[in-house]
This record gives sequence, structure tokens and C-alpha cells, in this order.
Amino acid sequence: MPPTYHAAAKALHWLTALAVFGLLGIGLWMTGLPIGLQKLQVYNWHKWVGLVVLALTAARLLWRWWHPPPPLPDVVTRWERALAPIGHWGLLFLLLAMPVSGWLMSSAAGVSVSWFGVVPLPNPVSPDPALFEALRSLHFVLSRCLILVVALHIAAVLHHDVLRSDGIFRRMWPLGRN
Repeated sequence: MPPTYHAAAKALHWLTALAVFGLLGIGLWMTGLPIGLQKLQVYNWHKWVGLVVLALTAARLLWRWWHPPPPLPDVVTRWERALAPIGHWGLLFLLLAMPVSGWLMSSAAGVSVSWFGVVPLPNPVSPDPALFEALRSLHFVLSRCLILVVALHIAAVLHHDVLRSDGIFRRMWPLGRN
């Protein structure tokens, strides 16, 4: 069996995955809600969990810097070795860009962001309707890119675990050995 990721890397990965799936689901649902208190509450939760994803992703990058991932096993083909880092770094980029674009978008809308309603964050940009619209479009495009990259990531997992049974998925499975 190939070497697995450290328990901390697994925890950060799975916590991020759970948060991202929740955010994508809530994000797709909340835009259709009628204006009202429920919509404001759901948007706040979306922002708060988005900031959790930002913090988890920063922690993942720091962890990865100090603890490089285990090497890919020999069963991984040359083209898979070439695509794997592109997919992983693309996913990490999107996990940073999505919450940052949302934070900037809120700021451009003149809506301050506070983490869980307790920790106020600075407004990195001044209210600007044109900038808000541009950032809203960017956030939308990034969300669709994230959905695509997550779908490709899951497809790669299924390819390795179901079709090839080569142990790649078990390297990140939280119940596996370290």
C-alpha cells in the first residue's frame, strides 16, 4: 500500500471538503431566496463558512509547505503525474480566490463582513456599484470553475479507486493508516 497523508493533512482536507460542499449547496440555493431576514441570515452563514474555508486552505498550504505530500506511487502514469499537481494547485487557488472575491464583493456592496458576527473584518475596498457587479460576476465564474474542478477531482478519485483500485484514494481516506 502506498504511503498515506499525515492525519493533520487528512483532517484539513476533509473539513475543507465538507465546508465546500455545504457552501456550494447553500450558495446555489440562497440566490433564489426572496429578500428578507432568512436571506440575510443565509448570506451571513455563507460568508462565515467561506472564511472558514479561507482559513483551512491557508492552514493546508502552510502544512503542505512544512510537510510535503507523500510521493505518488509507481502505478501513476506519466500523464496523471503531469495533471495531478495542476488539478491540486488549481483547486487550492480556487479555495483562496472564492472567499476573497466574496469578501471583496461584500465590501464593494458597502456590506461589512464579520466572522461569525463577532470578528469584524476590514473593508478592503470602498463601496462601488460597478466594482460590486464585476466582483459578483467573478465570484459566479469562480464558483462554476470550482464545481468543475471538484467534479474532476472526484472523477479522478473514482478512476483510481473504482476502476484501477490502485490505493490512491486510500492515501487521503481519514480512516486509513498514517
